[in-house]
Amino acid sequence: MARHSGEKLIVQNRRAHFDYEIFERYEAGIELKGTEVKSLRTSGSMSIQDAYIDYEKGEMSLVNSYIRPYEHGNILNHDPHRKRKLLLHKREIVRLGKRIEEKGLTLIPLRVYFKNGLVKVEIGLGRGKKVIDKREDIKRKDTEREMERIVKRYR
Repeated sequence: MARHSGEKLIVQNRRAHFDYEIFERYEAGIELKGTEVKSLRTSGSMSIQDAYIDYEKGEMSLVNSYIRPYEHGNILNHDPHRKRKLLLHKREIVRLGKRIEEKGLTLIPLRVYFKNGLVKVEIGLGRGKKVIDKREDIKRKDTEREMERIVKRYR
């Protein structure tokens, strides 16, 4: 489900909103190799389930993501689990780096998509939820579902 025209969703991190409280969202490009882009275009197979964003030496990179090797890539194929550099403006990198170091926040990839032919990643700045917060979310969602069932029954 694309949010804007010209976007085609590749993968979405569904656990991110369950495990983290997201405060801000940013759009970044990803530095990919040719076979990685071809693999995403043909199979669309990528995993960001356990991925996170690392801030080191003034650069941000996507760590622990997986892109299936391109079927016709033979020896030119990429390492499926390699670190991938994120492309952001310098001022955004500096601002996010400060917030991560000072306040103990983390950056999580929320979704990866094609936008006007380029691969983009939406990253979220957030804090990990505690077990109590997760339980409250589950209770709230259960009550909302129950209310929807009751309303649906009496229509």
